[in-house]
Amino acid sequence: MKLSIVIPAKNEEGSIAATLGDITDTLSAQHIVFEVVVVDDHSTDATARIVEDMAARQPGILLVRNPDRTGYGMAVRAGLRRFSGDAVAIMMADGSDDAADLVRYWQALNEGADCAFGSRFIRGGRVVDYPTHKLVLNRFANLFIRALFGLHYNDVTNAFKCYRRAVIEGMQPLISRHFNLTVEMPLKAIVRGYSYAVLPIAWTNRQTGISKLKIKEMGSRYLFIVLYLWLEKHLSRGDYRREAQPQPERARHHHV
Repeated sequence: MKLSIVIPAKNEEGSIAATLGDITDTLSAQHIVFEVVVVDDHSTDATARIVEDMAARQPGILLVRNPDRTGYGMAVRAGLRRFSGDAVAIMMADGSDDAADLVRYWQALNEGADCAFGSRFIRGGRVVDYPTHKLVLNRFANLFIRALFGLHYNDVTNAFKCYRRAVIEGMQPLISRHFNLTVEMPLKAIVRGYSYAVLPIAWTNRQTGISKLKIKEMGSRYLFIVLYLWLEKHLSRGDYRREAQPQPERARHHHV
């Protein structure tokens, strides 16, 4: 069994080396077979060179160039076309996600779940230095999504999640070009009938560089994806749902 990690990176020269080092050290210590696919999203700094230098020393690291127009969603989708593992996790290049949580995601999938979703807002979860205005918007957005889809899960918008390969194949085609992909992927997995485990995770605000998320530009794009999947759920008559399969007890939905 092999775990892939896809990391989109745009002008992350200040953090990418530490992020990769943390991931590779943590997974190697747990004897997990892995690859890290870093997708350079048209960076204008030294991000790509740093990744290339690290890849020369660490065979588990692979640099991919985003061949399409720039955008978080486009970069992740480029990585999803290239990963070779049995499952794939999406992580941020800025060091905000904790590699120790990645190990727990992998364990959840090995126990039978199709997906591992983290929450920063359940018992055991933690956020450090979350900008207040973004935190308020985050909680309102997640409350809206929960009400619309009838979910107990409360951190849909967080990018850091893990999926079996079959789930990635089952959620095609992915259409989001920007950060709204962080909502499209988990909602498609849920709407299309895949099981998911919810685990508490930690999140720490970036220490270097600038966030690429522009909230004013994303509002309508997030709403489009949410409504698109709400329509699929209610009007598609199950055309896109996976074939019903019995799930191991541990793989059933974990409600929080």
